[in-house]
Amino acid sequence: MIIAPRIFLLALAAAPLLLTGCVPETGVAKGTAKSPQATAPTLKLSAPAAPANAQAAPPAATPATPQVQAVIDAVEVAYQSGVSNYHAGKLQAAKADFDRAVDLMLSSNFDLHNEPQLHDEFDRVIDAVNTLEMEALKQGNGFAPKIEPAPVDIANDVTFPVDPTVKAQAIAELKTTQSDLPLVINDPVAGFISYFSSKGRGTLMRSLERAGRYQAMISAVLAEEKLPQDLIYQAVAESGFQPQAVNRSGAGGMWQFMPYGVYGLNRNGWYDERFDPEKSTHAYARYMKVLYSQLGDWYLAMAAYDWGPGNVQKAVERTGYADFWELYHRNALPKETKNYVPIIIAAAIMAKNPQQYGLQSLTPDPPLVTDTVTVDYGVDLRLVSDLVEAPVQEIADLNPSLLRMSTPTDAPFELHLPAGSKDLYQKRIAEIPVDKRNQWRFHKVVSGDTLVTVARDYHVTPSEIAFVNQLEAGEDLSSTDSLIIPVPPAPSSRARLTLYKVEHGDTLVTVADRFNITVQQLRRWNHLTAAHLEPGRRLYVAEPARVTRSSRASSKRKVSAATKHKTPSRTSSATRAMTKNGKET
Repeated sequence: MIIAPRIFLLALAAAPLLLTGCVPETGVAKGTAKSPQATAPTLKLSAPAAPANAQAAPPAATPATPQVQAVIDAVEVAYQSGVSNYHAGKLQAAKADFDRAVDLMLSSNFDLHNEPQLHDEFDRVIDAVNTLEMEALKQGNGFAPKIEPAPVDIANDVTFPVDPTVKAQAIAELKTTQSDLPLVINDPVAGFISYFSSKGRGTLMRSLERAGRYQAMISAVLAEEKLPQDLIYQAVAESGFQPQAVNRSGAGGMWQFMPYGVYGLNRNGWYDERFDPEKSTHAYARYMKVLYSQLGDWYLAMAAYDWGPGNVQKAVERTGYADFWELYHRNALPKETKNYVPIIIAAAIMAKNPQQYGLQSLTPDPPLVTDTVTVDYGVDLRLVSDLVEAPVQEIADLNPSLLRMSTPTDAPFELHLPAGSKDLYQKRIAEIPVDKRNQWRFHKVVSGDTLVTVARDYHVTPSEIAFVNQLEAGEDLSSTDSLIIPVPPAPSSRARLTLYKVEHGDTLVTVADRFNITVQQLRRWNHLTAAHLEPGRRLYVAEPARVTRSSRASSKRKVSAATKHKTPSRTSSATRAMTKNGKET
């Protein structure tokens, strides 16, 4: 069974799942919460249809505390976004939203067992999402991206008769085929050439097309390790060049490493380097080098890669033959391993003779070229998508090792971006505080945008967007290029608010003490010069965004200020002040 690594595991690990068949289309029923009714867009024909028997759960007997209710409300926003994406046929985006909904509850610092309303919300979200995924599975591959079976998986279920004409042709062509592997033609190889020329033609074609994305990288790694270049065709048998392929036994990635073993690939709750094409290719090359040094034969090394070096060594000792084809004919190898090596040889021969095998129309995918930024902070891939103006699925595809829609918060990570977008990313990400990069969003203003419409799209209030971006309430956005959107985190009993409304009797000292910050930080973040605080004023009690303006916006603001009597340097002065003072210490 082929699956993708970004699966809904957090929920499975946290609580037993009950598939109730009750899928709310307008929201998960929750305690006493009163969230707006959400209407899913018209379902596209390509999207799985959601079950229609939606029911609302009865309200909880005891109202949730404000803090718990705030978590539930945030979960609802994420869940509703997922439902909308599901109905629009955007299954990957829907899965990301559903993952976020569960993450919000699991990371809220509340004990689900001691908070009945949150526990009920958790159960309902899990039930709803699993029912949606079951419906999606009936019509396709669920929430996971479609992965084709690798040739070696198909080969285990069928046999391929040898076509004498194909075999004779292959023997003739082999005389002029250049390879750094000892290619041979025999019945097993000819059988797979026949298969790839007929029923398996599409499988081979798509594999070699995908190979174009990674060929330059794999070639460079093989050259670095001084290995034969034609070992690249081993990836045809392993995964068909699919970085997120996972087989029935749990082996994953382009080179199908098992989750255990010492291959120099790291795995944790954030990423699995088996799914990183370049890092896994380095691991593959190192391992093949070791296997060849142990066995002294490339075909035995391939067999050992599939079956394990210990098993191959025992087969050699048992038969007395250190030759793959001798082991093959003496049935000293399992069926998969017997098919494995001939598949690789057949793929190599056909790829090197495209005219003879009708592959001349094959167009390899363009080479994968990316920019890479090493980040030491957590950043949500949806924010990355906003910043570089690329679809979120493209960002996810460029970073297949990530198991979540975020980079790690506690370790460096090499984030891959679309080619040419590194400078834009670094410029825009600098405007967002480090601790907000895994929740806030970035919005490029387009004609017709208003604070109200943008706020509605991101489920925040216009005043919050205005405050973070240093705008007046209701201000026209025609002179604004972009907005930072302060999407709230899941509040918890230990959460610290970003904004605080001054009350009667508050002083700089009492406010700073309440939020465990210094008076100097409070002054700097809010540009305070006086000691007195006016009741009703809102203050930053965490580092705000660093907002920059284009020259076009600045010139328009000056003209507007002259006619409306606004302070012309309000935005630029704030930006300069934050830049001068630097990051919080």
